[in-house]
Amino acid sequence: MMKQLITIALAVLPLITQAQPKKQSLSDTALLEQVQKQTFRYFWNFAHPVSGLARERSNESFSYGNEVVTTGGSGFGIMAIIVAADRHWITRDEAVKRLLKITGFLWKADSYHGVFPHWLNGETGKMIPFSRKDDGGDLVETSFLMQGLLCVRQYFTANTPDEQNLRNQVTLLWEGVEWNWHTRGGMDLLYWHWSPNNGWSMNFELRGWNETLITYILGASSPKYAIDARVYHNCFAQSNHFKNGKSFYGITLPLGFDYGGPLFFAQYSFLGLDPRGLTDRYADYWQQNKNHTLINYTHCVRNPNHFKGYSERCWGLTASDNYEGYNAHSPDNDLGVITPTAALSSFPYTPEQSMKAVRYFYDSVGAKIWGDYGFTDAFSEQKNWYATSYLAIDQGPEIVMIENYRTGLLWKLFMSCPEVQSGLRKLDFKSPWLNGNEK
Repeated sequence: MMKQLITIALAVLPLITQAQPKKQSLSDTALLEQVQKQTFRYFWNFAHPVSGLARERSNESFSYGNEVVTTGGSGFGIMAIIVAADRHWITRDEAVKRLLKITGFLWKADSYHGVFPHWLNGETGKMIPFSRKDDGGDLVETSFLMQGLLCVRQYFTANTPDEQNLRNQVTLLWEGVEWNWHTRGGMDLLYWHWSPNNGWSMNFELRGWNETLITYILGASSPKYAIDARVYHNCFAQSNHFKNGKSFYGITLPLGFDYGGPLFFAQYSFLGLDPRGLTDRYADYWQQNKNHTLINYTHCVRNPNHFKGYSERCWGLTASDNYEGYNAHSPDNDLGVITPTAALSSFPYTPEQSMKAVRYFYDSVGAKIWGDYGFTDAFSEQKNWYATSYLAIDQGPEIVMIENYRTGLLWKLFMSCPEVQSGLRKLDFKSPWLNGNEK
């Protein structure tokens, strides 16, 4: 079986040398559709054949092996399947069958108090350690997975046996996550990891500002194992990198690290969570994410480090592969590496700047970075380095955030969940979705 899976994996690895010819005559709309559809192939054609879950990456690197699937990246891929069904790239029935394969596999896979590990073996469902002590439940990756599954439940509402079964399986998985277990016995803190072998020894508190807002929203929304609002206010909102308020390149940043950090902070939680009009006592989250993105864009345009290739058309710093391995790129950790998902997943916040970027990536650099699953992970014109790899956590947000820019589809689905609305109210958020004034 292992040899067969390796053969399958090798057969579908991206053939970068056979990149598609440039198509500069495509309209903006047609280009966005092309990028979404091509990128979707990562989650459809390249999915693990047994589980249907998303492979961690397209290449075997860092000793990952060929069987590794990612729970958080699969949540992003699940949202991409909804987009594909809605845009008729696949049939609704094909989508339902694939999703039933996924939920059926997850039901039997390793979990810890209902919380899934970062990585699973896509054939057996057994946990694969992410690091020596990270060998149990990962609450953040689980929240990315549940964000996708709740969108599935809200989209596939037909009164058919398969869609009813799918909704039931999603609800059972969602209601089984013991978010409050990760408060470590009722503390006003939330912890990222727990392991039956190592307990709480990772000792990583979820303090913001970062990608984990969605974890608090879902934790507060749980119908059976909810966290108290105190946990959000006393843990996430209490850190030396939560409130900012300073100006960078003339743009005020309400929350987070100086210069904003990698752009996935403005993306992962907001694949389903609609930031438009979303506020609480700490910030306006639309303004937070837009300003973060504009700081990142302006840094690349001004290019203080004088890296080759940076411009108003070539921008976007976030976590990705690079010529040294992997790093969380940002304005204050700039290695001259542009990651396409950074600009593409920013379409809702910076549509004009993101459109210029996708044009440049496709029309000008496409021969080097465009392949079977869309744009490869990253490139550096400074180093003349172009990745041949694809990563699930980078490919998925491109599809989803472009769709949210075009139609708001995933925002509509996630924000329509009654549990999510209850959780937002519990944490004292304000949103048009809570007033019947949704976009």
